[in-house]
Amino acid sequence: MTTNRRRFIQTTTAVAMLPTISQSATIRPTADALDRAAQLPVLHVGELREPVLIQNIELHRLGKDHILKAISQDGAVGYTITNDRAFQLYPLLRDNVLPHFIGKDARQLESLLDDLYVFKSNYKLQGLALWCCTAWVEMALLDLLGRMANKRLGDMMGGVLRESVPVYYASGNRNTSPQEEADILKRKVEQHGVKAVKFKVGGRMSNNADSIPGRSEALIPLVRKTLGGSIDIHSDSNGSYDPPKAIDIGKRLQDAGAVFFEEPCPFDHLEDTKRVADALEIDVAGGECESSHRRFRWMIENGAVQVVQPDLHYYGGFIRSRRVANMAAVAGSPITLHMGGSGVGFVEVVQFASCTPNIGPYQEFKEGFEKSVYYDPPLTMKDGAVSVPKGAGLGLAPLDDRLKKAERIL
Repeated sequence: MTTNRRRFIQTTTAVAMLPTISQSATIRPTADALDRAAQLPVLHVGELREPVLIQNIELHRLGKDHILKAISQDGAVGYTITNDRAFQLYPLLRDNVLPHFIGKDARQLESLLDDLYVFKSNYKLQGLALWCCTAWVEMALLDLLGRMANKRLGDMMGGVLRESVPVYYASGNRNTSPQEEADILKRKVEQHGVKAVKFKVGGRMSNNADSIPGRSEALIPLVRKTLGGSIDIHSDSNGSYDPPKAIDIGKRLQDAGAVFFEEPCPFDHLEDTKRVADALEIDVAGGECESSHRRFRWMIENGAVQVVQPDLHYYGGFIRSRRVANMAAVAGSPITLHMGGSGVGFVEVVQFASCTPNIGPYQEFKEGFEKSVYYDPPLTMKDGAVSVPKGAGLGLAPLDDRLKKAERIL
């Protein structure tokens, strides 16, 4: 079941202005071609003929969760749940992001996102903190627009292409022995019916040090032996290695028939990552900590990664991430999102995957989605695939009653 850059086949027929992709040859697009793809319209809300003026955007804290509520001047509402950084970042949200949107027409969300970069000189704050705050606002406004138009998020972004999304089980363990970790992965495959897994190697931004000496070298072949040949395996080092060590680990993953090797080098060491990708047959994945359009463009243009991994929160939301997906499509590369959101991270991933033509074979899955109170109807998993929500906007449960118990922060 192994899939790599030599065999991945993806067509982008749902994006009219993008070429049909074939892996018959390596595609090296120009920067201009990538920019043209990134400039394609993403949001489709033409049925909303009157301005949707944003009256207010509130931030509420409910236990460990932070809920953003967008309100139009006509009383329409939209919601989202932030990731776990809101308690640190809310002053930035209050002072540099929210004022830009108040009084504007939510239908112009794409241009509002672009203009935010220079509002109050926000370009001087470029990075994950700024784009997390932006993502939360964008998601709440997308939910508001979807509820008003009675459209699912996927239908606002070109149309729903799939009603369920295959996932891989992602283990975050680094403190387990190789045998313990292989046994955990086997149990999760049996429990959830997933056809793919991802496990950690290295020590996380550790300058070649392993979390337990010798763990990674022993774990890679053991996972393959334990799971057999029918399960796709992926591995993530979280930037643990320099190029020589990353190439060594990558070749071990290659020998084990892995699908991709995620973040072999520190995320901002782009030339090092390219050096690793050039040396391996296995796909290299990356982008979870990226916040710059131009660095994503460089990675795609230069083949530094073959699997592109924006995070919907860290990169600023659905629209900006779809622009990255459109660039990746020009190069014949799939999108496999990093899931950094808590609360509703699962629903965000499957919503994005539902409408993105060049979505990868699997998206990231971590346990807990079945316990979330924020989905309506609840997400379900069958045969290793998660259902796409049917509700308008983000498909969240009504939140007004919950907000009555919450503390308003902004």
